[in-house]
Amino acid sequence: MKFLENLVINKIRPNFEEGAKLEKLYPMYDALETFMFTPNHATRSGSHIRDAIDLKRTMMMVILALVPCLLFGMWNVGHWHFLAIDETVDFWEKMMYGAMKVLPIVLVSYAVGLGVEFIFCIIKKHAIQEGFLVSGMLIPLVMPPDIPLWMVAMATIFAVLIGKEVFGGTGMNILNIALTARAFIFFAYPKDISGFVWISGFNTESENLGFADGYTGASALGELANTVGQGMNNPEMTQYTQYFQSGQMYDIWNSFVGIIPGSIGETSVIACLIGAALLLFTGIASWRIMVSFFLGGLAMAGIFNAFAANEFMALEPLHQLVIGGFAFGGVFMATDPVTAAQTNTGKVIYGFLCGFLGIMIRVFNPAYPEGIMMAILFMNVMAPTIDHYVIQSNIKRREKRLKLKTA
Repeated sequence: MKFLENLVINKIRPNFEEGAKLEKLYPMYDALETFMFTPNHATRSGSHIRDAIDLKRTMMMVILALVPCLLFGMWNVGHWHFLAIDETVDFWEKMMYGAMKVLPIVLVSYAVGLGVEFIFCIIKKHAIQEGFLVSGMLIPLVMPPDIPLWMVAMATIFAVLIGKEVFGGTGMNILNIALTARAFIFFAYPKDISGFVWISGFNTESENLGFADGYTGASALGELANTVGQGMNNPEMTQYTQYFQSGQMYDIWNSFVGIIPGSIGETSVIACLIGAALLLFTGIASWRIMVSFFLGGLAMAGIFNAFAANEFMALEPLHQLVIGGFAFGGVFMATDPVTAAQTNTGKVIYGFLCGFLGIMIRVFNPAYPEGIMMAILFMNVMAPTIDHYVIQSNIKRREKRLKLKTA
């Protein structure tokens, strides 16, 4: 690596230094250097903490945690495509098809997002910020496989500009960037991210594409949303009940493994748990948020299950937690250290309400069957308020304790 550093990095450095012809592009050079090698910046004044990890390394650890979701998502996209057209292929053909669908979305996300970041770095004359390294991977994983690439580009630009840069850049945003991108498409182009879009190649003329009978391209939550407003004894609900029974399309085992239609990286709870283990082991993510998130979802699902007014409410609480993007949201979205609550008590409240409201929104409002997105974005806004009242409560408790001691 030292040879590479001397051959490439050190050789081109003079072209980007102050007064050189490429001085304005120094943020691009700095991003490449610090991404590949340890920064050689020295602290000139004041005390500081020495640590073996910086923000780029932290972001790279999160990306490593996302790799299982990415790889499984590629396989799952290929699996459902070939299953829907009733064609039998091996593992690698499914992976190849999935890669051809997923990797262009990843490339567009990074190219457009980093492009916007570089433009702002050049204008404001500061080093590249590392936050988009994770957001650039999260955005593709919350998209359907056939989402038009220009929509991904538009959503990424909107998320970086409106969701982050207007607030001051990385560390200053109040909303999760990836969910902001998904929300933009959801409200601007709802037909392309909801309904029957979750099997690659599906459209309203699916018969012409050779799709087998019974494949609609819908996600599990999309099917369940159709039951809202329908009574439990309605004969039309029988097909939905069968979808979620043992051994059927959306049963709890298939949902846990992730062999169901859905967003590219959200379907597999197993892949999410692998990522969660890495994030918790390295101390990057908060276990308080994760645990309380799942407890909140379990509580709301249990309440609904007790009333069971429709098929969606009657679904077993554990089944509610393994369908849709619930696990993905709890592991990778709600735990975003920038947009989540900062106090320990606040993290518990924040995580619990994210899970609680996520299940509530998905069941009560069929227009938002993936309620986790709306719940986390709402709680992102409420996180500072939660922290404020937690701190004020601590202050009042200490004041009362002090008064008792002095009395």
